[in-house]
Amino acid sequence: MTLALALLVPLAAALALLGGLAPRREPWLVVGSSVVSLGLLAIAWAGGVGVDVAWLPALDLRLALAVDGLSGPLMVLTLVVVALAALVPPPGAAGDAAAADDRAVDGPGSLATYYACLLLTAAGALLTFAARDALLFVIAFECVLIPMWVLITRFGDPSTRREAGWLFVLYTGLGSVTLLVGVLALVRLAGTSDLEVLAATAGGVLTPGQQLLVAVLLTAGLAIKVPVWPLHTWLPAAHSSAPTAGSMLLAAVLLKLGTYGLIRLPLASVPEGFAQIAPALGALGVVGILWGGLVCLVEADLKRVIAWSSVAHMGFVVLALAAGNQTGVAAAVLGNLAHGVVSALLFATVGVLKSGWGSGLLRDRPALRDTHPRLGVLLLVGLAAGAGLPGLAVFWGELGALVAAWQPATDRSAGFFAALAVLAAVGAALAGVYSVRLVRAVWLGDASSVTGRLRGGGDCDVATVTPFAVRRGDLVAMTTLAALTVLLGVAPGLVMSVTQPVIEMLPGVGR
Repeated sequence: MTLALALLVPLAAALALLGGLAPRREPWLVVGSSVVSLGLLAIAWAGGVGVDVAWLPALDLRLALAVDGLSGPLMVLTLVVVALAALVPPPGAAGDAAAADDRAVDGPGSLATYYACLLLTAAGALLTFAARDALLFVIAFECVLIPMWVLITRFGDPSTRREAGWLFVLYTGLGSVTLLVGVLALVRLAGTSDLEVLAATAGGVLTPGQQLLVAVLLTAGLAIKVPVWPLHTWLPAAHSSAPTAGSMLLAAVLLKLGTYGLIRLPLASVPEGFAQIAPALGALGVVGILWGGLVCLVEADLKRVIAWSSVAHMGFVVLALAAGNQTGVAAAVLGNLAHGVVSALLFATVGVLKSGWGSGLLRDRPALRDTHPRLGVLLLVGLAAGAGLPGLAVFWGELGALVAAWQPATDRSAGFFAALAVLAAVGAALAGVYSVRLVRAVWLGDASSVTGRLRGGGDCDVATVTPFAVRRGDLVAMTTLAALTVLLGVAPGLVMSVTQPVIEMLPGVGR
């Protein structure tokens, strides 16, 4: 039961927080439970142990759990990001200029709820990644959405959290209903909800028309979760409103559930149906790459720039999966992990800047190299990685996506996917352009007049130029994420050594 304990530890810690059993020690309980769960997960993964017991016999629903090379790295990512997110001060903490007028966390009860939501998100995500039953996957996925909604609507930006919360509920609710209908249709037609059996049969018991119907339903439901253009509009609103820790989890955990679901459900269970809709899915992914990149060139809010860049980066993951070959799936896995680490780093850094500045607007800012050089270097690492520079995490996933699209599976149109690869390469160039824009605005200072007044000691806006303190927890979280960004960039083989054997066994995936 080692794997079951790994999932239960964060849940038990969350219940302890809600019960008021750890007052004033909430962050350390989150960190400690994440470390313990990570150790138990490593033992279960190394030993190849899992769980398979009857849960609801009347519905033929089983509590089937396992860890492999696809789910294991994402589970590790979840626990690491949750632990680091707990080190980031909650909204309304002392010195938070952005929340000075409206403390989002007020009182020990609210503080316990805030940290409990981090743990509940982790527990739900771990259960989703480990699920080997299609219905259990859907149920676990929904359990993640509830604490994320609480983080956005209760602890988010007071001026935007209501609207962002409604968008989050409407879009993800629509995706959940569509996904559930697709899973129920798949289970009804295939006669089983066991994901391993479904993958082994590769939809062989379904007719081509049934495979297409199920693939459309499953892909549409998961596309909202990823999100894929044009179903993406909830994401920038949610990111810009959520607290820093919420944005870190939203990017590093919630979005990964959608792309992971694309691999486990339509790609593995109904590969022939997925192949028929893959060109359309790949095209939408490329539109998202270009759309997100263009918006980032003109967006005035730093946090929204990072949010829109997530739409672009997830477009590369979708394109890689649509290509239908092993290179594409491997690139999707690397892209998922890279985006999770890099986006968490950028949101943590932007959270510090927004807290110190009082807003995230890219105007009239002093050069970060003059005021906070260490913070600036960490931001540069994240922006360089987001631009796809070699030696950093994002490079391998995006390069692999382009290679996979240039030479797609034999049942895909080579010419069409080659055109998508060219357009995606243009999107990658856009990432470099908007990253340079952010470097100029933040590292070098967007307004030279403000920087000059700062150096000369003249009159200027205090909120704009007054140096602010960077808390130790923020610094630890950002430094760790920056180190992981470099590690994934120079040693992607650490991931592929455990992922490739599982990818080679996926049915319907070409070489």
